Amino acid sequence: MTINSKNTSIMQSPIANIKEDIFEENETQEDNAREDNAKEDSVDIGQLRPPLKVDLSPIYNFLGARTAQAWVNAAIIDLPLIIQDHANCEKKAAGTAMNLIFRYEFSYDLQRKLAQLIREEMLHYEQVLGIMHERGQEWKYLSAGRYAKGMLKHKRTYEPAAMIDVLIIGAFIEARSCERFAALAEVIDDERLAKYYRYLLKSESRHFEDYLALAQSLSDENIDERVALFKEVEAELIVSPDIELRFHSGTPCLT
Repeated sequence: MTINSKNTSIMQSPIANIKEDIFEENETQEDNAREDNAKEDSVDIGQLRPPLKVDLSPIYNFLGARTAQAWVNAAIIDLPLIIQDHANCEKKAAGTAMNLIFRYEFSYDLQRKLAQLIREEMLHYEQVLGIMHERGQEWKYLSAGRYAKGMLKHKRTYEPAAMIDVLIIGAFIEARSCERFAALAEVIDDERLAKYYRYLLKSESRHFEDYLALAQSLSDENIDERVALFKEVEAELIVSPDIELRFHSGTPCLT
């Protein structure tokens, strides 16, 4: 199929209106921002400078539900688990982007965006590993939660629809991650870790739009309907009772 980053048939779509020129008009702006960020990015989180303020309203508007206070409370009680699962999430995000970069090698814009995502996710993975090391936290077996599987159940089975759905799911995972970093940073009793979570908001807050732009670029029709479907699915996974605590788990189930 042909990559269409500017399909005139979708110009009335709210999502398309936001992202139709993301690969062209914003390229210079993004390159400048990433150049500035590169000066700050470091494996040593002590060298990082969190932004003074990040507008998270697009994240909150995109998601269908906010994280319950019960999850925040449970996460604070078991921070080592949350930290390691965060590391797993960064690694999985890089792996997903790597799979996509091999599958769709014919688009410069797609390859460029995915390469940037892989680089950032792996840097974050290395940073979280450093946090675990400085806290004396050993790596332990941690099973995957229901979150990603719960969304993948709704993925279509034919191409390019399947890949479009994977990218939309990726957008929700990134948005939820950002929302939870913000929630934890407000209450966590560890200023070094809270500072790191605030630092992540700068990059994570734009990742969901990158994934949506990639999804739209692979589709000849607007993706609003699929986004709406996964918005409902993701919100249900977040608000419904969950027997396991994970970085993307639902409301803790009291037993």
